[in-house]
Amino acid sequence: MPRVISVRPLSGFRLSVSFDDGTEGTVEMENRLFGAVFEPLREASMFQKVFVDEFGAIAWPNGADLAPDALHQRLRQSAEIPSS
Repeated sequence: MPRVISVRPLSGFRLSVSFDDGTEGTVEMENRLFGAVFEPLREASMFQKVFVDEFGAIAWPNGADLAPDALHQRLRQSAEIPSS
């Protein structure tokens, strides 16, 4: 399973993410911040507290987290160049 090695909050509720296999990219989060655990992240100061947990997942102090495998797949797919 791919592990996140770094995450950095960006403006507009985006995250800059790097994985241990070299995959990296930007994840848009603004339209995904709903539900009891993610709603508090709409507060910019809370969103900025993002970190990589001991399992290589993106997490926040309130218990919200993102599965690294789904993010990895999304970033890999968005990096693919469509063939002509």
